[in-house]
Amino acid sequence: MSEPIKIFISAGEASGEHYGALLVEELRRKLAATGRTASFLGMGGQRMADSGLERLARSEDMAVMGITEVVRHLPRIYREFRRLKTAIRARRPSVAVLIDFPDIHFRLASEFHRLGIPVIFFVSPQLWAWKKKRIRLVQRYIDRMLVIFPFEEQFYRERHVHAEFVGHPLAELPLPSISRAEFARQSGLDPAKSWIGLLPGSRAREIADNLPEMLAAARSLTNRASHAAGPHRELQFVIPLAPTLRPSHRTMLQSLIDRHASSLSVHLVDDARAALFHARASIVASGTATVEAALIGNPFVVVYRVSPLTFAIARRVVKVPFVAMVNLIAGKLVVPELIQQAFTAPNIVHEIEPLLPDGPPRESMKKDLARIRALLAPKDLGEAGGAIARVAAVTLELAGAFSLVPESVPS
Repeated sequence: MSEPIKIFISAGEASGEHYGALLVEELRRKLAATGRTASFLGMGGQRMADSGLERLARSEDMAVMGITEVVRHLPRIYREFRRLKTAIRARRPSVAVLIDFPDIHFRLASEFHRLGIPVIFFVSPQLWAWKKKRIRLVQRYIDRMLVIFPFEEQFYRERHVHAEFVGHPLAELPLPSISRAEFARQSGLDPAKSWIGLLPGSRAREIADNLPEMLAAARSLTNRASHAAGPHRELQFVIPLAPTLRPSHRTMLQSLIDRHASSLSVHLVDDARAALFHARASIVASGTATVEAALIGNPFVVVYRVSPLTFAIARRVVKVPFVAMVNLIAGKLVVPELIQQAFTAPNIVHEIEPLLPDGPPRESMKKDLARIRALLAPKDLGEAGGAIARVAAVTLELAGAFSLVPESVPS
């Protein structure tokens, strides 16, 4: 039997870690069909480890955000980064797949390039919004850029990068099959009440910055609903927990709930997609969760807050009309954006209340979200299947294992 192919896969955040786990499973499936095997090494979270990745670094140790936040954790990040580079030189994988997380991954890409190891970047960094100078790093170090938003392919091809839109992995997933009654039983919820999702982010700092204001809005919504007529007089709130959260961060999250919402019915759950599917509406921190909510069709409001320094710098360099990816894809304001100073409990209440009852605001948003889902659906890739399957095919192609789809040069 031939030697296993060594494949490096790295992800630093909850969404990328989910894609990484799916990719390991798909690669294993494709290789098994040809009698080949692979060993997987890199950086990831528990899901990637459970799928068979040998973790050289843990994503939960690296996933921080913002300028001031990175500075505080720099010694730990630098230590883990050096460990990764040492392992790459010693183990010499056949190919590297880097999923989002550009601050770390561009530096790793330069090391792979120096060693002559082909690099795939899956889930593009938002260079089209800011840091466009980093395109030089993509041109120099990245062999394939596999993107999940349709407008990104043209952006990169115009800059002579071998890019391909593969579709959004979440757009391939069927809607959750769990019934409302069963989800309520598992989560301690009352199926007769209206549920509102609270998704503050997957990092500890995001939760600390976003959740207190969300809970303030939840208190106000509960009070207003109890004095209103109609079917949504009783509310419960659902907070999905990111699998990359450490136990200490979960403890911190619970303490925030105890401090800010002890009188509310707030429930922590593990299944974000089921929570979004069964929630009446949601308050979602800007990020991958907004795309997940859109694809499931759950009406929502986007919120976000970062440190004043991070925000001040971002305002000077970001050159796009919207913050939420959903609005960028649609080319118009589909979901309300409450960013920085606009992110207040009264503003949340003002934006989300019209989405709770049946009527034009709710139905209009649901129609727009359905159009966005259609835009993100994987294109017809024939035998290669959907987004993750296409990434796996390119990975094996560049690893020299075999080629499922003939290589095409971007125009």
